[in-house]
Amino acid sequence: MRFSFLIILIFNLALHGQEAPFIQVLGTAQDAGYPHAGCTKSCCMKAWSDSIAHEPVSCLGLIDPDSGQSWLFDATPDLPEQMISLQEVTRKNVVDGIFLTHAHIGHYTGLMYLGREVMGTRNIPVYAMPRMEEFLKTNGPWSQLVSLKNIELRSIVGGEKINLTEAIQITPILVPHRDEFSETVGYLIKGPNKSALFIPDIDKWSQWDRSLIQLIQQVDWAFIDATFFDGNELPGRDMSEIPHPFVVESMALLVGLPNDQKARVHFIHMNHTNPMLDPQSSATKKVLEAGFQIARTGMRFGM
Repeated sequence: MRFSFLIILIFNLALHGQEAPFIQVLGTAQDAGYPHAGCTKSCCMKAWSDSIAHEPVSCLGLIDPDSGQSWLFDATPDLPEQMISLQEVTRKNVVDGIFLTHAHIGHYTGLMYLGREVMGTRNIPVYAMPRMEEFLKTNGPWSQLVSLKNIELRSIVGGEKINLTEAIQITPILVPHRDEFSETVGYLIKGPNKSALFIPDIDKWSQWDRSLIQLIQQVDWAFIDATFFDGNELPGRDMSEIPHPFVVESMALLVGLPNDQKARVHFIHMNHTNPMLDPQSSATKKVLEAGFQIARTGMRFGM
């Protein structure tokens, strides 16, 4: 009996007040995940045959062990597994809020799991920009999540800070992207000790009115768009229709940073064609040798 009580006490101490908030990488693939639907090329066949691991869609979890709360950055099609990953710490089967970046399929469609057909949650806070909020209110089946109070929409404004707890602050940052249905934002995440930048989707850095270099210098971790390694991944496709910054372009832009600042950069949101998904690829080696990092599912970063 004494031993059991001691175990419970140790667990409670670990959960409350003994560990700082942290970010956990819950997925690193582009919207469709890896392997990609319908792809029978060499880039996906090993994953289809299960000889290499599947990769969930790009997502970050933010966990505050002190309060037992957790939040997701984007609601991906892999949301069930991603929430379970957080449950290991929070001991709750649902998160305390979701921050959406934009209305492309890999970033919001996981909300479907909160509806009456699945979890039937109550008033889960969903933080969204004005057009994103309107999109969810006026288009089914998302509007049903609102009307049945499965989710509670919370309006956010670019540049305005949101205080989640006394120690955690979130700021949405508008970025240029293909905004067919909503705006696109990244997020600045500030904890009691460190800060992080999350920009999974953006058009070319040159189209942005902010300096990526300056932002990286201001944070401890930067998770940035790595959809394509270079312009050779989709033969016959007009890459101007999907103008993400190539990883090689991002590295060239950031080449002048000191080594300690380069190491803050973690590339994320990789298309199924991106060879960086393979930890053993020459592209992975090139990125690491240049001093940058690649986000991998399961990584944790103290905040």
